[in-house]
Amino acid sequence: MRKLLSFIFLLFFTLNLFGQQIAVLKYKGGGDWYGNPTALPNLIEFCNQNINTSIEAKPQTVEPGSADIFQYPFIHMTGHGNVFFSDEEVQNLRTYLLGGGFLHMDDNYGMNEYIRRELKKLFPEKELEELSSSHPIFSAAYNFPDGLPKIHEHDGLRPQAFGIFENDRLLCLFTYESDLGDGWEDPQVHNDPEEVRLKALRMGANIIKYAFSN
Repeated sequence: MRKLLSFIFLLFFTLNLFGQQIAVLKYKGGGDWYGNPTALPNLIEFCNQNINTSIEAKPQTVEPGSADIFQYPFIHMTGHGNVFFSDEEVQNLRTYLLGGGFLHMDDNYGMNEYIRRELKKLFPEKELEELSSSHPIFSAAYNFPDGLPKIHEHDGLRPQAFGIFENDRLLCLFTYESDLGDGWEDPQVHNDPEEVRLKALRMGANIIKYAFSN
């Protein structure tokens, strides 16, 4: 049965790559899952123009317990506060990730403690591991020899990328103290210098390319 399910999920992803859609995760708990509304559309436009993707311009919205989640090879989540997954959502997300899906969690400041708690529910047998700067996600399309770039200052901490792995495959990525999503937003939202926005968009393109290729 498990092999059959894996085959079905892989078939979903293979078919979906021809249309290339990505989605935002609408989670419960009170955190603003809808934050940075211009971020993903801008990242999609950048990827389509620069790394030969053909992603639909408008990202979809999907809930963690929905069967629709299996339509998307890449799901993004962000926010400032609490995150909560029910038991049913945990099972669905876990099946999605082990079946070939990819989840990018970008801390928009204040998400750290909550997402770590929920990840322990998803994968109680695993630990978040910090990615070294030599991980291929930092060179998938653009080179970041020092690892995750710093986009916005919050607590003055260094940016870190964490992941959960299954047989050396990165299932999900947690970007912390970087705030990539703020860098993807329209220029007037945060008034970031163009070179800062470009770093954020290039790192985002790396994540997209890695997720679509692995």
